[in-house]
Amino acid sequence: MKFFLDTANVEEIKRIVKLGLVDGVTTNPSLIAKEGRDFKQVVQEICTIVSGPVSAEVIGTKAEDMLREAEDIATWAPNVVIKLPMTEDGLYATHALSQRGIKTNVTLIFSVAQGLMAAKAGATFISPFVGRLDDIGTDGMELIRELRTVITNYNFPTEIIVASVRNIGHVEQAAIAGGHIATIPGSLLPSLWKHPLTDIGIEKFLSDWNKMQA
Repeated sequence: MKFFLDTANVEEIKRIVKLGLVDGVTTNPSLIAKEGRDFKQVVQEICTIVSGPVSAEVIGTKAEDMLREAEDIATWAPNVVIKLPMTEDGLYATHALSQRGIKTNVTLIFSVAQGLMAAKAGATFISPFVGRLDDIGTDGMELIRELRTVITNYNFPTEIIVASVRNIGHVEQAAIAGGHIATIPGSLLPSLWKHPLTDIGIEKFLSDWNKMQA
């Protein structure tokens, strides 16, 4: 399973890249706004730190606006991916960009039908939001399992980015369900390598060692 970082914080990305855990980065307008920096500058800097895909989202809601933005963003770096909304206009732009060889990430997917439409339109990645589905009492992970079945059934080259990841259970279940990628907030990532029994074990080893040296 690949791990993407769901952040636009450059220092956070640099720190976690050193652990060998970052296969890509996803950003959105809200994450960029938190940094208080120029959108293009942030995306380009991230693209120099991470060799994998870096998603940058369009702001336009009409296909022609999306395409105009996408054509500009695609020139910013060779590993940039155009993030598009799951709408009719978004599908139009996805298809048009895929025909030009520009990679896309269709976001805000909440159903199998939406994921299937995005894959058919030529999306490189689709981003189902498991946490937001859980919020309304729906099993977000069931969507991941179903989307993986559809993609496997029809040999779509599209990869599933499990998004709106809220906890370690989401990451573990996404891996078991066959999600290709989990995009994880930097603040959540340490919980994946930490465990209280690990901490207790380290303390005991050190205590026993210190007793031997006394």
